[in-house]
Amino acid sequence: MEHIGNFAESGYQVEDLQLFRGADAAATASALADCEVVRVGAGELIEDTVRARLYIVLSGMLEVETDGHAGASDGSVNRILAGESVGEQSVLDDAVNLDAVRAVEDSDLLVIESALAWELIDHSNAVARNLLRLLSFRIRAANALLRRRQKLGEFYRQLSLNDTLTGLYNRTWLADMLPKLVARARTQGSPLALLMIDLDNFKKFNDTHGHLVGDAALCAAANVIRDGLRPSDFAVRYGGEELMAVLPDTSGELARMVADRLCQQMREVVLFPDMRVPMPHLTACFGVAVLDANGDETALIEAADAALYRAKEAGRNCVSL
Repeated sequence: MEHIGNFAESGYQVEDLQLFRGADAAATASALADCEVVRVGAGELIEDTVRARLYIVLSGMLEVETDGHAGASDGSVNRILAGESVGEQSVLDDAVNLDAVRAVEDSDLLVIESALAWELIDHSNAVARNLLRLLSFRIRAANALLRRRQKLGEFYRQLSLNDTLTGLYNRTWLADMLPKLVARARTQGSPLALLMIDLDNFKKFNDTHGHLVGDAALCAAANVIRDGLRPSDFAVRYGGEELMAVLPDTSGELARMVADRLCQQMREVVLFPDMRVPMPHLTACFGVAVLDANGDETALIEAADAALYRAKEAGRNCVSL
C-alpha cells in the first residue's frame, strides 16, 4: 500500500462518493482534505489488524471475501467499485476488519479514520441516511445469500440420504428415520412392517456378467421395489445387493402379500430386452418382519434379517415371515 497524497490534492470530487451524496459538499471536502489517499496494486491484500478504518474506492476495484481471516469463508466475493466504500461495519463496531479485502486492479483508496467517520455521521443527516441505506442493502444481500446457502445445504443433505447408484434411500436415511417411524407407530398404536430383500446369487451374477451389468441389474431390482410400493412406503438400499422396504401402517399379513407380489415382479424383470443373448432373470429372497410390542428398530431389523435367512435356507426366490 503506497501513500500518494491526501484527498485535497487528489483531484477527486466529494459528489462522486456514494456515502457523501446529498451532504454539504464544501464542508465534507474540508473535513476530508487531510485524509490519506493510498494506492494498492492488483492482487494486493488490504489488512487492518490494529484499528478500524473506512476505505472509499476513488478508482479501480476491490473484492471482499467475507470472514476470510476467521477461516469461515465459503468463496463468496463482493465487488466494491469506484465511489463505493468498505469497512463501515468495522467503524460502527469499533473493531478491526475481519473481511479479506483485495484489489482486483490497481486502485486508489481514500482512508478515513474511525473518529472522523463518526464526526461526519454526527454532523450530517445525509451521511447517516446514506450509511443506513448502504447497510440495509448489504443486510438484504446477506439474507438472500443465506437463503441460497440454506437451499443448497438442504439439496446436498438430501443427496447424502440417497444411494447414488439406485436412487433409493441409504443407511444414513434409515438410521435417522427408522427410529422416528418406530416412535410414531408406538404413539399411534399402528403396525410397522419391514421387508429385507437380498438378490439371489448376486456375486456369481457379477463375476459372470461384469460389474456394469451387475449395477444395471441392481438398479432394475431397485425399480421393482420402488415402483411396487405405496407413496407412504420407503425403499432403501441397505448395502451391497441388500434392499429394504419400510411399510408404515402395515400388518404382517399385508406385508407378506406385498413381499409375494414383489418377489413375482422381480422374476419377471427383463434386464436388457435388446440383447441377442438373453440374460437370466433376477430372483430374490424376502424376509418379512413386523414391529414387536416391546421391540425397537434394531429388533425389527434383526427379525427381518432372520426371516431373510430362513428364505435363503428354503431355497431362495421366496418369501419368509
